[in-house]
Amino acid sequence: MAREVLTDRRLKSLKPADQGKRYDIMDAVVPGLGIRVTDKGQRSFVLTARYPGSSNPTRRFIGEYGALTLDKARETARGWHELIRNGIDPKDVAERQQTAEEHKRANTVAAVADAFIADKLSRERKGREVENNIRAEFLPPWGRKPIADITDLDVLAVVNAKKRSAPAQARNLLGIAKRFFAWAVDQRIYGLKVSPCDHLKPSKIIGEKVTGDRVLSDDELFALWRAADRIGYPYGAAYKLLLLTALRLNEVADASWPEIDAANLIWTIPATRMKGRAAKARAHAVPLTDDIVDVLSKLPRFTGKNSGSYLFSTSLGVKPVWMSDKVKRRVDRRMLLTLRAMARRRGDDVSKVTLPRWTNHDIRRSVRSNLSRLRIAEEAREALLAHARPGIKGTYDLHDYFDEKKEALELWAGRLRSIVSPAPANVVSLRRASK
Repeated sequence: MAREVLTDRRLKSLKPADQGKRYDIMDAVVPGLGIRVTDKGQRSFVLTARYPGSSNPTRRFIGEYGALTLDKARETARGWHELIRNGIDPKDVAERQQTAEEHKRANTVAAVADAFIADKLSRERKGREVENNIRAEFLPPWGRKPIADITDLDVLAVVNAKKRSAPAQARNLLGIAKRFFAWAVDQRIYGLKVSPCDHLKPSKIIGEKVTGDRVLSDDELFALWRAADRIGYPYGAAYKLLLLTALRLNEVADASWPEIDAANLIWTIPATRMKGRAAKARAHAVPLTDDIVDVLSKLPRFTGKNSGSYLFSTSLGVKPVWMSDKVKRRVDRRMLLTLRAMARRRGDDVSKVTLPRWTNHDIRRSVRSNLSRLRIAEEAREALLAHARPGIKGTYDLHDYFDEKKEALELWAGRLRSIVSPAPANVVSLRRASK
């Protein structure tokens, strides 16, 4: 069969074969390479060669012209000749490459994340919070990428973006990424040999960890309570319970009705939801004061076949609510509006009013500080915050201080009421009048 130097111009000019027929034109540049033209005008690159395991030359399809360029077809044909000279069938190589690509597509970050969540997070106290962070922060930019393609630069992009607005959360995300990728490496089935986080140090990327010391002022506590009223259920009610109980964020947000004993006025948070290693975590009993009961009484009770028992939920109680950064920003905006309104009533310069950065955990610190001002005994304060007692006391003193905790919460509730619902300025207190 005659050969000629194929060009794009020549290939584009080829006419369809006669009805029911086809013809080949062979390339003079690469032996065995040709273009096959059908009666419908379809043009396909083929390579005729004696493939391993075959005694006679056979023709194999390389690719359609248009989807494959002439230069790429020649490159592929030369590669196939090299494989054949080494006794390797190009078909076997192509099948291995296809399997590898399919395996790569199956090992996307989203798929591996689902496996990680099911294997590690489903039984952990903070598992849902970590899962939410993975789905909100990692999956949007990485979800469809093979996990082996994620680099340290990808991780840094996520962490640095968060660092600008929330350094503490950026540190948290880096910790989650380190744990996630280390787990994926250990599984040895995802094609990931080395974690992209191995050389990422939080102190170098985010800075040294700063211990929090923020305590909300009375004005800020007033503004927070007012913001909770404004944003409503479920987030507002959750913030009110944070203020009334000094519990940690997820201890409130993940609460469910079976934990509430309304008859005995006790809220028992199981050990599985309390901070601490599984072997050391203990159930925590929260006395239900009148103010806490008032918040609980206003919560919806979900009923029906597809409902759940979580107190704070946007899915009919099936899943607990996630107190996200977005929610916190809503609270901050509402608080600032209230603080400026208060300044305006005092005649102060509203333009100078700001809300210094604070975290949800600062609510807990603020309550703890107020308990000290109320002269609550240290044992009761520590018991109320579910802090593990050090040394021999923590091992043998199992007294729950329930009555002391109840008294402390009642005193704090009274103090909080005086902040968020102050008496009118024209009302003279009985204490002042008696002097």
